[in-house]
Amino acid sequence: MSAYAYSPAPARPGWIVRALNWLDERGPISWVVVMVGSFIFGGPLGLLVLGFILITGRFGKGCRRNHARRACGFDIHASRVTGNSAFDAYKAETLARLEREQDEFEAFLGRLREARDKAEFDQYMDERAHAAAEQPEDGPAEPPKAPGAY
Repeated sequence: MSAYAYSPAPARPGWIVRALNWLDERGPISWVVVMVGSFIFGGPLGLLVLGFILITGRFGKGCRRNHARRACGFDIHASRVTGNSAFDAYKAETLARLEREQDEFEAFLGRLREARDKAEFDQYMDERAHAAAEQPEDGPAEPPKAPGAY
């Protein structure tokens, strides 16, 4: 008898999930074809498909990222539980650490952008002040007096 518990084969996804994955693998053009076809078939159905595309972000980064994962021959399931509590705790801790590091890096990039913007603005103001100091004034040195004023 084995020390490992029997685990049944993962269930095959339903036909809707398979159809969505099939469309995702073919890229955004397939979604455009489905959307146009659904508008031709029936306007309300086309609106539903358009809403689904926009809500799920099928044209966004996520679709291309998932497509690239499947095209490379692997698919990452970070939220899947393995059943081994030690490994699941390690995975959760590592993912939390990576998210913290990503947040810190994004904050660092934000500070770099702010510093660069401030330096560029300071340079602009210095050049403007320098140009204003070099430019001679064309007007009279004294402001004109009002008529009848002493």
